[in-house]
Amino acid sequence: MKNALRHMIEEDIGFEDITTNALISPEIDARAEIISRVGGIIAGVGVAETIFNEFGLKYSTYKSDGDLIHSGDVIMLIEGNARVLLSVERTVLNLMMGMSGIATLTSKMVAKATAVNKNIIIAGTRKTTPGLQFFEKSAVKFGGGDPHRFRLDDCVMIKDNHRAMVGDIAQAIKIVRKNVSFTKKIEVEVENMEDAILASKTGADIVMLDNMEPHEIESTLNELNNLNLRENVIIEASGGINPDNIAQYASTGVNVISMGFITHSAPAIDISLEITFNES
Repeated sequence: MKNALRHMIEEDIGFEDITTNALISPEIDARAEIISRVGGIIAGVGVAETIFNEFGLKYSTYKSDGDLIHSGDVIMLIEGNARVLLSVERTVLNLMMGMSGIATLTSKMVAKATAVNKNIIIAGTRKTTPGLQFFEKSAVKFGGGDPHRFRLDDCVMIKDNHRAMVGDIAQAIKIVRKNVSFTKKIEVEVENMEDAILASKTGADIVMLDNMEPHEIESTLNELNNLNLRENVIIEASGGINPDNIAQYASTGVNVISMGFITHSAPAIDISLEITFNES
């Protein structure tokens, strides 16, 4: 993570921060506060600490990742070389704002879902920003959600395009069992009851009901119960789930709801850095 963060800073600075270097003497130290302008769930504090450590800045932390924050809360106090502080400011804030937005939206979705199904898991998907997967998935965790797969090597996920090239579900599961370590779970994406039953019968650990309406999910779960297959698998619902309908999906009785919405549609939280003292 340190290398990725350093690369982000260096990419933003380029050859130099021409404004800061033109205005600020290299000997000047400064003190600044990171302040929230709105309420929400804070995320990215650990990331900010890593950046400040890497660039020799001292800091005090008043809020931890996953904490509830309010408008006007001071999240961190930073001290050190003014040029360095101003040069890393934007990258730190961008990461914290984006991560906090995801954590805040995730927290809201968890609250809506657990109000009707206390044991349900709200998970992210791989609909993340390339290069920011770790940070966005971590933000989901700070908001009380589950990150799902961070990468393609975390878990087998047999999707429609795999099946289109291999054949039916049973064949795909058989091939995967032969070629993938026993330590990896197998998830199968299905779009109807028949395929959900087949996947459950033929060894899937997780069955994702993709783009199915709540009433279709309820019927599928009832049939799996009737066939004594329900206890064999984790049932996940995904596709088209948002703040307006998440309670309906949660009330079906599925184990997991995964949603790209919490990563790709989360509005950033307004966070600023204000200089409070400079040694000129």
